[in-house]
Amino acid sequence: MFFETAMPKTVEPMKLSLETRAVHGGREDLHDMGVHALPIDLSSTYRVPDLAAAGIDLETLASGGHPATTPIYSRLHNPTVARFEKAFAGLEGTEEAVAFGSGMAAVTSVLMAARQRTGNGKPCHVVAIRPLYGGTDHLLASGLLGIDVSWARPDGIRRALRSETALVILETPANPTLSLVDLDEAVEQAGTVPVMVDSTFATPVLQNPARHGAAVVLHSATKFIGGHGDVLAGVVATDVEWARELRKIRVITGNVLHPLAAYLLHRGLPTLPLRVRHAQQGAEELAGRLLRHPRVTAVHYPGLGSSLEAAIMKKQMKGKGTILAFNVSGGFAAAARVMASVELMTPAVSLGSVDTLIQHPAALTHRVVEEGARRENGISESLLRVSVGLEDPVDLWADLEQALERV
Repeated sequence: MFFETAMPKTVEPMKLSLETRAVHGGREDLHDMGVHALPIDLSSTYRVPDLAAAGIDLETLASGGHPATTPIYSRLHNPTVARFEKAFAGLEGTEEAVAFGSGMAAVTSVLMAARQRTGNGKPCHVVAIRPLYGGTDHLLASGLLGIDVSWARPDGIRRALRSETALVILETPANPTLSLVDLDEAVEQAGTVPVMVDSTFATPVLQNPARHGAAVVLHSATKFIGGHGDVLAGVVATDVEWARELRKIRVITGNVLHPLAAYLLHRGLPTLPLRVRHAQQGAEELAGRLLRHPRVTAVHYPGLGSSLEAAIMKKQMKGKGTILAFNVSGGFAAAARVMASVELMTPAVSLGSVDTLIQHPAALTHRVVEEGARRENGISESLLRVSVGLEDPVDLWADLEQALERV
């Protein structure tokens, strides 16, 4: 039972509220251990008194079961990382979660797993929906992994499928334009092909793609899950079969998460709902004020676009989120001036921190994306992206307003 020591045995874990799961997930045995804070296991290796018990193959390691009782080496299994994975799976409502040393390590591992599932030596094809995070876009476009990619619109997934298609990749809300993809429609079009959703912007607080049929839910845990700008990590929430493939790849490639990073991520989970919802209030306030500013030509925020997008948001999200983007009149020079003029906001890449960050996607996170693709997907020279933190939105607006006055 999920909460044997922390909750009554009659309680179904997924019937508990998100807030309760965020607090108690992965802490089920702390009572029996006689401790209150999460333990950290920093061992790189473990004593092996029984060679028979240590003789395990990759399939057994990938199951995630045996190493927990007979740990051998931290690259194969670490108890602190496993605790975080269990807690995170509980938030996304999936059977398993697998953590990695970065978001890009997680993306790469998912693509490698998709290729493995097609069989050695067979062609592997992926359908990808733009816009995506710039690093993901660049990895797919580079051909580095030997995967053939077709770029499609959300309504063109079915037409882009081939017999060798192993995965459909999308991000919603999308980075950096906040455009939305209807998850139910995407999964229906994909048919038997698994769908991977990058849900970093939404977090498990606002969106759970697995409930809409997504096979793989990916997060750059560096962002909201860490929440304080001091952890680099990625995590994939999925089913048992995908998790087994991902663990095999993690063991072989060494794309592991350090246990101290796992501890920091796990420690941050109880406050994740509070952080996201508070920052969302600030984002809503800023979006409304930006809409009325004469030097702002467009505001991108879930629910502010078309009636179709508003309907999608209402169907699959529990809120608009904490990220927004806007265009300023005057192109690149004006956008650069705004970034250089803010004083309270931090001009920096990344997002999901307790403090507010502002950045220029075309010149920074999405610079590696082909120029035509940037232009086609609304990543213009005048676009700025803001990740709203926990500050008072009145103070944030005063800072942004004085920066806009310099345009």
